[in-house]
Amino acid sequence: MDTIASLFSFITTPVSWVIVQFHSMYGKIFGPDTGWAWGLSIVSLVILIRICLIPLFVKQIKSTRAMQTLQPEMKKIQERYKSDKQRQSEEMMKLYKETGTNPLSSCLPILAQSPFFFALYHVLNGIATGSTIGVINDSLLASARKAHIFGAPLAAKFTDSSAKVESLGASLTDVRVVTAIMIVLMSASQFYTQRQLMTKNVDTTVKTPFMQQQKMLMYVFPVMFAVFGINFPVGVLVYWLTTNVWTMGQQMYVIHNNPTPGSKAQAAYLERLTKHVTNHGKARKRSERTIIKAIVTKGRDRNEFERKFINALNKAGLAAQTDGTVMKSESAAAAQSEDGTPTTGTAAAPKRQQPKRQSKSQRQSGGPKAAGDPEPTTSLSKSDEPEDAKPSAAAKKAEPKPGSGSGSRSKAQSGQRKGPQRPKSPSKK
Repeated sequence: MDTIASLFSFITTPVSWVIVQFHSMYGKIFGPDTGWAWGLSIVSLVILIRICLIPLFVKQIKSTRAMQTLQPEMKKIQERYKSDKQRQSEEMMKLYKETGTNPLSSCLPILAQSPFFFALYHVLNGIATGSTIGVINDSLLASARKAHIFGAPLAAKFTDSSAKVESLGASLTDVRVVTAIMIVLMSASQFYTQRQLMTKNVDTTVKTPFMQQQKMLMYVFPVMFAVFGINFPVGVLVYWLTTNVWTMGQQMYVIHNNPTPGSKAQAAYLERLTKHVTNHGKARKRSERTIIKAIVTKGRDRNEFERKFINALNKAGLAAQTDGTVMKSESAAAAQSEDGTPTTGTAAAPKRQQPKRQSKSQRQSGGPKAAGDPEPTTSLSKSDEPEDAKPSAAAKKAEPKPGSGSGSRSKAQSGQRKGPQRPKSPSKK
């Protein structure tokens, strides 16, 4: 154990120093020998570590989404080189290099936390065995051994004997009840975090072996925490329960505000975004504009939920722009001008109405005219006609004689063909 502790001495000293600094702050409020002072010091250590790991968490999210996007291509490579494993691995590495993805990026936060976890484990183990470690001296060691969380000492384990628990000033029942509850909460939080990821934030249109692996991990991880948890001290259980709760809350925030494309979480997010944008007429937040910009850039590659979002904006008279902003669409402005409502502060001009078209029979018979035409004047009697309107003698001579042109005109009007008639062909004998 001393050999292992010496291997982690480069990190146990900083971890113990951070715990002591937080303990001195909380000790002034709750008392230096209380479980609240030491327990909150461990919780504060977790929060500090997780804040420092936020960049790695963001990289993990991007890597996970990139891996989900590559699943169809990876499946094609596996089917194409099914019998050649070496060529299959070479094509996989080539695909990772071309797309700039790294499968190990999804494990970065866990790998980065491992040194702090082992350092805290050895600090608490030193408290249990009564040996100083890092910056924890004899006085701090005695204070830590007196600290109890709900009756369980910080250094006690579920598998400890009654004699060892009594040397720490506690009962075996209290230790096992507290550790059992913490192990259950730790496993349940891990299960819920993984289940939330699989049911809400995974692209449901892609069915690959990667999905099955994630489902298996949803059940494997809680069992692993339960098995290893019985050998963890109470202080380590506090650390691991806190980091699980932090991960769960952090993931809920990401799923709510930046979901994976094609997932159920994206459908719920775009529904909320549609209501928000249509009510205010614009996207207020920068994150909203970023997502709208990504949807517009996709073009025809949009999924079902993204197409519904664009169609909903169009129905509301809005149009998403390439920079992520939302503006009033030109079609909505044109529809308003056709209705006669002002669009730019001035009333639109009324629409010109075309006259009603007459039929052929109405034009020949001088039937009813279209609306808006002047009414015909009534004919005057022969005695009321003006002198210049009466026909002159020359005009009377120029009038056609009855029976000359009128007969042919009447025949043409009756349906007979004008011009020379085609001679009939002689009948065959």
